[in-house]
Amino acid sequence: MIITMVSCSKDFLEVQPKGTNLESSYYKNDTEALAGLVAVYDLMRKNSGGFENMITMMNAGSDDNYAGGGNATDGAGIQGFSNYTLSPTSMPRSFWSDHYQGIYRANYLLTKLPGIPMDASLIARYTAECKALRANYYFNLVRMFKNVPLITTPLATSEYYSVLQATPAAVYVQIEKDLTEAIGALPATVPAADAGRFTQGAAKALLGKVYLYEKKNSEAAAQFAAVNGTPGGTSQYGFKLLANYNDLWVTDNKFNTESILEVAHTNLSSTSWNYQPYGDAAEGNVVNVMCGPRNYTKIGASAPAMPSGWSFNVFTQVFYDIIKTDPRFAATVLDMKALSAANQASYIGGYQDTGYFLNKFIPRKTDVTTSTGEPVLNYRQNSYVIRLADTYLMEAEALGGTGARAQALLDAVRARVGLASTPVSIAAIKAERRLELAGEGHRFFDLVRWGDATTVLAGRGFVAGKNEIFPIPYQELQNTLIVQNPEYN
Repeated sequence: MIITMVSCSKDFLEVQPKGTNLESSYYKNDTEALAGLVAVYDLMRKNSGGFENMITMMNAGSDDNYAGGGNATDGAGIQGFSNYTLSPTSMPRSFWSDHYQGIYRANYLLTKLPGIPMDASLIARYTAECKALRANYYFNLVRMFKNVPLITTPLATSEYYSVLQATPAAVYVQIEKDLTEAIGALPATVPAADAGRFTQGAAKALLGKVYLYEKKNSEAAAQFAAVNGTPGGTSQYGFKLLANYNDLWVTDNKFNTESILEVAHTNLSSTSWNYQPYGDAAEGNVVNVMCGPRNYTKIGASAPAMPSGWSFNVFTQVFYDIIKTDPRFAATVLDMKALSAANQASYIGGYQDTGYFLNKFIPRKTDVTTSTGEPVLNYRQNSYVIRLADTYLMEAEALGGTGARAQALLDAVRARVGLASTPVSIAAIKAERRLELAGEGHRFFDLVRWGDATTVLAGRGFVAGKNEIFPIPYQELQNTLIVQNPEYN
């Protein structure tokens, strides 16, 4: 097995490639241990890197977005999830295999760390980070596939063929264990050079989210309270809502005070189409090009200067009608229908075109790389996995949507965009999450967690008892003991 470092740039998650090293002779010192840790972090890019990324995939299955793209066959997986026709053969394998690649790297480094001659406190921190990352990867897997193997030690190649699936409850127990053990050894904050690494606050936020999905509401609320602090104020970990919602989507505003867990991207990779046909090894943010209008042309002064894109994740008319009077509209939706009607810009409508594009991730001309890599695979906008407004609303939900603190948390999210207080309730929290987090990949998971997916997504072909989870990719079943999820056989 070979460890390959593929991250670029000067920050912790963006270091220059160091070549390859056989595992048998690797991990001799703290430098190699750090390289191994970066390799574990590297799979975090699944959130927004590559054509098969979490954000555009999960948006496509929500009621707020269509898959979009060039035509009905442009990405069989994303199209199949959007209309609920996914099968084991059309399910993109990478949503399974990429997460297990991260888990493998974490498991392997965990076995090596105790024997590396380095400071004990550094070993403890690297161990904590590996466990937090492993927890994050398992959390994605159990939410997407439900019935997954639980592997916590490196396996020999032959052992993979006899691995059995664990119960979801057992996977959640391991996730809780990893995060609980990690929190104490993680730093409360990190310097700018380490931006993107797990902190106590990030691990607590993730643990709170895990508890919420398990319906352990009191435990979830306690974790979120530690992360959130006084609603509207600065928490003990330095988290604070940005004053301007639009600033969340400024490319250079990386690792800001609202960011709890963030994926780093760079425009310095040499990735090209010749090297990686689908951009799945790209270090850039591929959501950026996926969400842009096709054949975009700026005509008038009021139109933004943008590169063209692939027209995925267009918003539905229903969602447009809900958000059009909200203060977050302009940051969320690029209204190409209006720009075209006013002769300010033109574009070619893609599949399922509504004219409403996901503005949070559409790059501007100034974001196009001038480096050696393929420009569309090298956008540098980071993406949020968890941000503070998200944890505010999850805490309010965990509190049952009642009480003074839940009201204050909801009010803080609304006040930031100039909205007046509204009585707190679960319904109000659901409505606020839809508007605040639109297009960030959370909506489908929210609907399933609330038990609303069957009703809300019925018109898209959603079948209760089946479409809450994905089919296990066909390739993962071959010559193994892994059993396909019910209803997909």
